[in-house]
Amino acid sequence: QVQLVESGGGLVQAGGSLRLSCAASGRSLSSFVMGWFRQAPGKERVSVAALSRSGATYYADSVKGRFTISRDNANNTLYLQMNSLKPEDTAVYYCAAANAAALRTMARYYDYWGQGTQVTVSS
Repeated sequence: QVQLVESGGGLVQAGGSLRLSCAASGRSLSSFVMGWFRQAPGKERVSVAALSRSGATYYADSVKGRFTISRDNANNTLYLQMNSLKPEDTAVYYCAAANAAALRTMARYYDYWGQGTQVTVSS
């Protein structure tokens, strides 16, 4: 079991930056594949970025070059640095953990979820 709590969301102007955090308790994040997902109103939850146990990363095309996923093992925290934000990045962002050996990008493979944090980008 692992408990995940996101923070760092908010309102930002287009072109700005935010850093989301996902604090974990119960188990070490390094034992999971970790992912960030987002869900906009009326749309399905989609993968934004993922990080394997070995450090391999995945980014959705829409965020490549702007977002960076990282993990601080000492603090058992996952991060998502978001730069050059666009209005279309507006969504609730969720972190998730998967008991998996390789990167996973589909929500159904993830076993644990945080409660989500709202990111709103104004134009």
